Amino acid sequence: VIYPPHSKLTDKEKTNICYLSFPDSNSGCLGDTQFCFRFRRSPGRKVSLRCFLDQLDRDLPVYLKKDPAYYYGYVHFRQVRDKSLKRGYFQKSLVLISKLPYVHLFRTMLKQIAPEYFEKSEAFLEAVCSDVDRWPPPIPGKILHLPIMGIIMKLRIPTYRDKPGTTPIVQNMQQVDAQISMALPTVHEVDLFRCFCPVFFHIQMLWELVLLGEPLVVMAPSPSESSETVLALVSCISPLKYCSDFRPYFTIHDSEFKEYTTRTQAPPSVILGVTNPFFAKTLQHWPHIIRIGDIKLPGEVPKQVKVKKLKNLKTLDSKPGVYTSYKPYLNKDEEIVKQLQKGVQQKRPTEAQSVILRRYFLELTESFIIPLERYVASLMPLQKCISPWKSPPQLRQFSQDDFMKTLEKAGPQLTSGLKGDWIGLYRHFLKSPNFDGWFRSRQKEMTQKLEALHLEALCNENLVFWSQKHTEVETVDLVLKLKNKLLQADREQLPVKTDTLKKLQTHINDIILALPDDLQDILLKTGT
Repeated sequence: VIYPPHSKLTDKEKTNICYLSFPDSNSGCLGDTQFCFRFRRSPGRKVSLRCFLDQLDRDLPVYLKKDPAYYYGYVHFRQVRDKSLKRGYFQKSLVLISKLPYVHLFRTMLKQIAPEYFEKSEAFLEAVCSDVDRWPPPIPGKILHLPIMGIIMKLRIPTYRDKPGTTPIVQNMQQVDAQISMALPTVHEVDLFRCFCPVFFHIQMLWELVLLGEPLVVMAPSPSESSETVLALVSCISPLKYCSDFRPYFTIHDSEFKEYTTRTQAPPSVILGVTNPFFAKTLQHWPHIIRIGDIKLPGEVPKQVKVKKLKNLKTLDSKPGVYTSYKPYLNKDEEIVKQLQKGVQQKRPTEAQSVILRRYFLELTESFIIPLERYVASLMPLQKCISPWKSPPQLRQFSQDDFMKTLEKAGPQLTSGLKGDWIGLYRHFLKSPNFDGWFRSRQKEMTQKLEALHLEALCNENLVFWSQKHTEVETVDLVLKLKNKLLQADREQLPVKTDTLKKLQTHINDIILALPDDLQDILLKTGT
């Protein structure tokens, strides 16, 4: 059953969703299980142009921007004994498909609606849909109230202006109209500490592997553990965006199964979460494998776990741990391990442990990325090079050698006490998809900034005076160029003040009015 009924999915998408919506039979998930998956949209699908979400996308932090090529599926699966059914079990999944990576929000929502749906069937979904239709647009930075079956979820979507690592607290509001309200502390974060607990001693090495876009497999007993761990890995390099593919739950029926498990070429840069024992054989050639047992919160301090050799990973019931021959570039930070171990001994709540861990990852990533940010900012041409009568100047080329030279005086040692081969880590990173994605988005931002500065320079000129000194042909050419500039500013959402755009429009109108009547008619008719 699909709701709303007019939603269109291709056959390939439906097949993918069906296979991904159920745990593998060996997972033996009894009762209710929640997990999430991510799958590729079918090519050739119409992508709505300049859709409303794109406007909102601009204000999101980079790691929450939607990827138009993928959908997320959020699953609530129930398996209970039922003698009246032929198979002896009731097995059903309710799946929410979205372009948005708001794991915590959709998990909370499914928890509210799935149990009732399993008892009340289809008509109930219609009521849920009409509630969702009343939701306000997901505007970043605003406190949103989302009604769902008699409950109001209160939340705030982060914006790129938020200081990384801070989440403004959404207070629980007073009870209104006897409706129960629920304040969500986050829309997208997972419980980091719980996820990393089984591989506690290797968090820093895992951060390096994710940062460098290395191929990683998480082998877990159930889809909820595999999806949580994959999402935790992807988020550990925030505020950097993880730019390769990642699949929180991946099955042998997946349409990309052949592409990702082939031995004819090196494993791709992806993070896969798997539960089927078959993968222990098919992915044996992968360089980094994380094997996770049942995630339980430790009552005692986890024992020191050595990194295991890959050849020891023969079956899926191999012991939990990290199997790799990777040698980390940075020395181990003993401080964070001690801090978290102390928390376990003192029975510190897992939320507090997650906050410590998230802050540690954030500081590590920022120490790593600040020198790159600083160097890339120096590639921007000086403002005095921007002339209204010439095309905007180009950014200078990124030079690996020049960047490496800056590290001696302005490297990560300014913000991090960690020793190790930072230079080697940068060299490796500059070849990775994460660097490519990060640099492209910086390039785009800076080019748009140059275009915006060029527009402002044009606005500050006396364009009517200029047109009086030039021929009609040159003046018409200028008008058409200015109109194109305005279109570009709107199309690319350039960072220009509205006043600047109004001023430019006034300039255009004034120039047209100074021209002969026949030309005025033509230019005013050509609105674009």
